[in-house]
Amino acid sequence: MRTDLLSRAEALRASRTPYVVATVVRAERPTSAKPGDSALILPDGELDGFVGGTCAESTVRLEGLRLLETGASTLLRITPTPEDDSGREGMTVVNNVCLSGGSLEIFLESVQPAPLVHVYGDGPVAHALLRIGSAVGYDMVPADAGAHVPEDIAAVVIASHGRGEEPALLAALRARVPYIALVASRKRGEVVLTSVGATADRVHSPAGLDIGARSPAEVAVSILAEIIATRSVPAPTTLPLPEPAPLESAGGSAVDPVCGMTVHIGPDALALEHAGDMYYFCGSGCKVAFAADPHRYLAHA
Repeated sequence: MRTDLLSRAEALRASRTPYVVATVVRAERPTSAKPGDSALILPDGELDGFVGGTCAESTVRLEGLRLLETGASTLLRITPTPEDDSGREGMTVVNNVCLSGGSLEIFLESVQPAPLVHVYGDGPVAHALLRIGSAVGYDMVPADAGAHVPEDIAAVVIASHGRGEEPALLAALRARVPYIALVASRKRGEVVLTSVGATADRVHSPAGLDIGARSPAEVAVSILAEIIATRSVPAPTTLPLPEPAPLESAGGSAVDPVCGMTVHIGPDALALEHAGDMYYFCGSGCKVAFAADPHRYLAHA
């Protein structure tokens, strides 16, 4: 990866912005991309780097945005001729008739921010949590009672042993943090929860799984284990899920009327207005063809 892309990726990680790394691993002539070419796809659809011409970029951008929603990775094969992708586990095959020839295989890796955990307190358990949680790969942040609670926070652990517990609990509850824990005995924990109007199903107290932990490090391990267990269980759904909107009307994508490719609608999308409607294209070739004779393509719509 180019040095400037590496620096951009590091800045995205520091700002907790998810992104997708796209790396060309195989290219068949006459594609313009070469193995090793790479790009970053951001949540707003920006593609920074080079992985092929406009037609290939359109496909990479759309597949990258889909991966950002799931956090998964895939090997993307883009080919101008139809291929059967059944039985190809870990591979996504897209038939892009706009390619000038040859095929591309691009590895798309979704990079998600590490789970963010705020730890309140300056005692042995808090210190052990910060140390062991970082080793697990979590983004562990020491916090105080006035700390801002970000929207993407995964957990709040209050291990301040009576200092500023209520304000920290109230802030976490208002922010609807998925996992909130209070390090306290069962009796004292009940008193604190009652004082803030919280229930045991919202705040874990005593904190951590019951594994017989005794030392501060063992208590920290039990709390991290409980965070992991809680994150692995999907939130219950109490309302019916809405039907997904068609791609043409989903607002984020549209179908190219010339080649039939699904393209992402973003600030740099190729578009053309005709008869009061807006049409989007995977590349300049399709846009030029449509502009020359719109009725030819709309007759089959």
